[in-house]
Amino acid sequence: MIYPKKNIIFKWSVHAYVYWLTIRKFKEINFNTISVDKHKSVLLIANHFSAWDTVVLFWINRKLLKKKFHVMMLESTAIKEPFLKYAGGFSINKTSKDMIHSLDFAAKLLDDPDNLVLIFPQGKIYSNMVSEVVFEKGIMQVIKKAAGKFQLIFAATFIENFDNFKPVANTSLKTGIANSFNTILDLQEAYQQHYTQSRQQQIQIIKQ
Repeated sequence: MIYPKKNIIFKWSVHAYVYWLTIRKFKEINFNTISVDKHKSVLLIANHFSAWDTVVLFWINRKLLKKKFHVMMLESTAIKEPFLKYAGGFSINKTSKDMIHSLDFAAKLLDDPDNLVLIFPQGKIYSNMVSEVVFEKGIMQVIKKAAGKFQLIFAATFIENFDNFKPVANTSLKTGIANSFNTILDLQEAYQQHYTQSRQQQIQIIKQ
């Protein structure tokens, strides 16, 4: 398993790079305001459609959520992009026994109310406009081990260029009740409702 590393120079370099990317690559990054509990960590569950989703959510964390950013990523990505560990990245290998350590580590991070952990439960990249979201099971271990110490937030992000050369990112945020899910299907259904509503809003924007 690859763990996050603390290095103030690399940390601020990554922050500066993300800021530069968002200014250069996006026309706008739009998101709604939600209430954030300062006394709880954040488990951020999001759809996974490209490398840009992490950048967009990193930006939103800086602007709104204001927590210490951490993201679970595939070990192959962590090896390919080693600088990400300085931005809170940690790895998971779904074919290794280390997977349990990664899930336990994510749950441990949620013990600290200053932390945010971003997880993409789909497990791999899908089209930005799929109609159905299917979760892999590992996230339930994180939720059960963290035992309600966190604030659960759903994020559904959609990117369109419309009539612009630069894309516009629209992220819909919604808080959930952390201890209300007994199974992965319960969690998936709750996220699906948010995702479907957000997707419909995006389609309506396109039609305008």
